Amino acid sequence: MRKLGNLMFGALLGGLVGGTLALLFAPASGEQTRENIQVYFENLKEEINRAADEKRTELENQLKALRSGESVKLEGK
Repeated sequence: MRKLGNLMFGALLGGLVGGTLALLFAPASGEQTRENIQVYFENLKEEINRAADEKRTELENQLKALRSGESVKLEGK
């Protein structure tokens, strides 16, 4: 039981020290960092949506071709 207590204390102390050091040596303010993170995830979301739209269009075209009886070449095969 004592080992578990020491482990928990060490983890808590390490988290506090690490968090403090991260705040002290951060290259940008908290507000700027939050803005950078928000912009990054907005760009990521747009990229994912664009890729999904492209794939959806490709699959719809393949489905139309299959329904009309044409042969469809699959990518990577």
